[in-house]
Amino acid sequence: VTKMMIHVRIITPKGIYKEFDTPILNIPTVDGERGLLPNHMPLVTMLQIGAMSSIEDGQRNYYAIFNGLFYFRDNVAEIMTDTIENSNDIDLDRALSAKERAEKRLASHDSNVDQKRAELALKRALNRIHVSGLK
Repeated sequence: VTKMMIHVRIITPKGIYKEFDTPILNIPTVDGERGLLPNHMPLVTMLQIGAMSSIEDGQRNYYAIFNGLFYFRDNVAEIMTDTIENSNDIDLDRALSAKERAEKRLASHDSNVDQKRAELALKRALNRIHVSGLK
């Protein structure tokens, strides 16, 4: 018996980041976490900063994802995102430094600091730190 799978294609501005088949895909959408199994109804949704997970070759994989668009139809999932990182590729020291920098910028209350940009940098750093611990 062959197991039904979802074919996942992850696309970044640099081109195709990765393609794989998985029996389940968990994604962070603007409406909350969503789990998809094969034969899920067609879906188009916006992704938000968060953790995405899948099972590839029997192993659970985690990814830090930073916004994007998710499109699912006929067991094909396309993820278009500016940035995605596998938990194994995250540089934890770099993420911790980015978190500190963002926190300092936010705490400074300097009128030259772009608050939205600093908040986004902090969210991205916290997401990387969280996902790097998921293995």
